[in-house]
Amino acid sequence: MRGDALNHREALRRRIESGAARVGVLGLGYVGLPVVTAFSGAGFRTLGFDIDERVVRRVRRGDSHIGDVPARTVAAVVESGHLDATTDFGRLAEMDAVIICVPTPLGKTGDPDVSHILDALGHIRDGLRAGQLIVLESTTWPGTTRELLQPELEQGGLTAGEEFFLAFSPERVDPGNPTYTFTNTAKVVGGLTASCRELAASLYERVIDEVVSVSSPEVAELTKLLENTFRAVNIGLVNEMAVIADRLGIDIGEVVEAAATKPYGFMRFTPGPGLGGHCLPIDPQYLAWKMRTLQYRTRFIELAAEVNAEMPRYVVDRVAQALNRHRLPLNGSRVLLLGVAYKPGVGDVRESPALDVAELLGRQGSEVCYHDPFVPRLALEGGDLESQPLTAELLASSHATVVITDHPQVDYDLVLEEARIIVDTRNGLPQGAGEPAEPGGSLLYPLSGPPREGSAPDLKPIAGVDPGGGEAIPLDDLARRYRMSAGDQP
Repeated sequence: MRGDALNHREALRRRIESGAARVGVLGLGYVGLPVVTAFSGAGFRTLGFDIDERVVRRVRRGDSHIGDVPARTVAAVVESGHLDATTDFGRLAEMDAVIICVPTPLGKTGDPDVSHILDALGHIRDGLRAGQLIVLESTTWPGTTRELLQPELEQGGLTAGEEFFLAFSPERVDPGNPTYTFTNTAKVVGGLTASCRELAASLYERVIDEVVSVSSPEVAELTKLLENTFRAVNIGLVNEMAVIADRLGIDIGEVVEAAATKPYGFMRFTPGPGLGGHCLPIDPQYLAWKMRTLQYRTRFIELAAEVNAEMPRYVVDRVAQALNRHRLPLNGSRVLLLGVAYKPGVGDVRESPALDVAELLGRQGSEVCYHDPFVPRLALEGGDLESQPLTAELLASSHATVVITDHPQVDYDLVLEEARIIVDTRNGLPQGAGEPAEPGGSLLYPLSGPPREGSAPDLKPIAGVDPGGGEAIPLDDLARRYRMSAGDQP
């Protein structure tokens, strides 16, 4: 058996080093498409697998559905014959290496949902053959590779580390980041055995500038969770500081700017309306879940998640406060959301705090509309919304304009000139050399602290919009009603 294992390893190593290995990427989304185009661009014959026929058709005709991967990049490798795509998972058996890039969301109960991984393993197991390398890139809890993938794949009778090879290498894709890409971001690799690690590292070294080998898949799995938990916890801290600053009447944006001048012992994190995207709100919960199975509660992680989850509610309270200051209730007011994607420069709305803000405003009777140059349509519980063109008329006809996602493509000069009330949840509209934006005809409310007084706009009722009429509702009463309507106990 040792001789056979050596033969399998050496044969695969030679195919990888010569560029003859066939590479399959299972899942062609935000992670998988950059991976498959990187390997095909390096000269490997690659095959992308996806359950979505529309995605497969687009890739096969040389088009891209992911903003970070230009269509010309896909077209070049398709035309060269190095990239193809399919929904036929039976062809996984043809691959020398299979990289799994499928989603790992949370289920309805908040527990990890690894159904996509299990589906992928089922397809791979059906055609698994000796000499194949299987790598999981999807984020998951420490132990998944050894406890889930290995026994699932060994059901066919082959032994991991001897007849096939198994490794974990966490994805490090940052959508919308043109500086750090798949190929120039260091790649962590942990294998089930030394042979598994060496083969996986050898594969990635063909396309990535720096590969960091670690002692086990568990180390690699926890590395990814540490990276994103670190960010989520620190964002939770600065979000709580924003709430504290507001109680003290202080602009948290100015505080963060001042603290960031310290050249040591401080790392800048900025507050906002909450966490979004597939990673930050979810990855720490995978770790928390795993530790609960070991009778340990990750109190710090869970507290940060609680703070971050409360930020959309804080934003709605902030909007209510701004409107209430001008004797306008939430009920009946038209509220414009600027940006609904979870981060600037992308069209991804997964876990975006804008979804919660829109839903909560709608429950209070607000008429919600939005503008986002990357998101043409937004699906909400109460019905779909379409992005509105950003015009002076739209801004002037909205009682409040709320900056949720600070896309650089938005005309903020127009916003500052025409909006009536602005609530800036990102604390500093992009303007000139990082200087705080000064309102033109608007009243600008930062995430915390007092408004920046400008030439106050005319806040008389807007024609065709009835903001409720009558006297203004006291903020405490409004907040109490709001919490009850959101399902809390009185």
